[in-house]
Amino acid sequence: MVALLRELQPVDAYEIRMSRPFSENDRKLLTLFYQPLIGSEAMSLFMTLWADHDEQAREYNHYHLMNVLSLPLLPIFEARISLEAIGLLRTYVKNEGETRTFLYDLLPPLDAKTFFEDPLLSTFLFSKIGEQAYRNLRNRFLSTPIEPTYQEVSRTFLDVYKPVNHRIENDDQGKQLVGGQKGSVPFTESNFDFDLLRSGLTEQMVPRAALASVSQELIAKLAFLYTLTPLDMQKVVMMALDENLQIPEARLRKAAADFYKMNIAKTPPILEKTFVEPPEPPVETKAMSKEEELIYSFEHTAPIEMLRALNGKEPMPVDVQLAERLVNTHQFPVGVVNALLHYVWTRNDGKITNGFVERIASNLMGKNISNARGALEHLRKEHDNYMKWKHEEKTQTSYKGKPIKEGMVPEWFKKKDDEKKNVEKKPAPVENSIDLEERRKQLREELSRTRKGVK
Repeated sequence: MVALLRELQPVDAYEIRMSRPFSENDRKLLTLFYQPLIGSEAMSLFMTLWADHDEQAREYNHYHLMNVLSLPLLPIFEARISLEAIGLLRTYVKNEGETRTFLYDLLPPLDAKTFFEDPLLSTFLFSKIGEQAYRNLRNRFLSTPIEPTYQEVSRTFLDVYKPVNHRIENDDQGKQLVGGQKGSVPFTESNFDFDLLRSGLTEQMVPRAALASVSQELIAKLAFLYTLTPLDMQKVVMMALDENLQIPEARLRKAAADFYKMNIAKTPPILEKTFVEPPEPPVETKAMSKEEELIYSFEHTAPIEMLRALNGKEPMPVDVQLAERLVNTHQFPVGVVNALLHYVWTRNDGKITNGFVERIASNLMGKNISNARGALEHLRKEHDNYMKWKHEEKTQTSYKGKPIKEGMVPEWFKKKDDEKKNVEKKPAPVENSIDLEERRKQLREELSRTRKGVK
């Protein structure tokens, strides 16, 4: 849980950017091609970001996503990294003091032809939806090849137009145009040993020029997809060599698939999501005092987890909304909110009252308290002042130094005073320091369990 809070918090703001407006065809590709790969939660996140995109660069925070998607923060984070891995989202972050802002750059899906030519994506989709559904998608989205009896007679730009200046610079040749050809799924070939691959292929076996004509990214993707070593890929390359001593990409893909079927498995390869939350740094809890452990828990626990720990069960929606309002609307730090919730719960006999919490929060806001330690010290000081005032009120027996005569007290005030005495006879819920320490001990034990992961 602590590692997640370092990556993302509900109060973190974000903006949305799109390189171009998405089309109805993009929506179909996202639904039919990408949703089987990334799942419904990641697709819901993408569609929500798409719907929230505003040309005026409106800013949201992640509580907005939690409310719209009805999901905790961890599934939203997992959905985000799924979109990043599949090539639909790039994420950037900016830190300004204690404020962190993300920029979510939504990317359009690959067109159908590029998608089916990508060995990772096409095989991943095949393994998810099966052969028949896969073939149906190919037939639906890929245009039927033109019969060879037709000959193209289309004119090119230079056939129709003549340049005014023949010395046109071509520095931008080969660069991608915005909204033109799309990139592929984010992938790095750095883990594949190309030197070992080349060392086993002599010039007599495979000409260097033929091997150099093949994209290294394609070789690395095929090796990753079919779990092939560089030695395996040497055999695949030799299988793909044609009669002209060339290595067409289509033959290389087919050779890799055939080698996989003959030597590894008959079933198609399957790609699985392997998200692992970053390990939490070791915390020297032995060197901490009990109060330091409590403050550490306040600073590194989400408010909803604090409410779960306090109640021992799922909190009521009204309490969750109260905590969200303090963090989201009033910009209270998480540690301050947790200290406040713990104080009110302990002071108010296990009950969290909105009016009580808001009055104390207003006081904390006026003091500009920014961390759990400062909040805890301030709350204890206020509690001591309150208890001192209560004690003085009990011992006061006169007004302006003169005893109050019995006959001067109205009857209605006597009844009110009697009722007040009856209430005061009841034991105060939190004044007993032994009970308070026991509750704090139980809370620390509960938080130590919940910090291992989001429930």
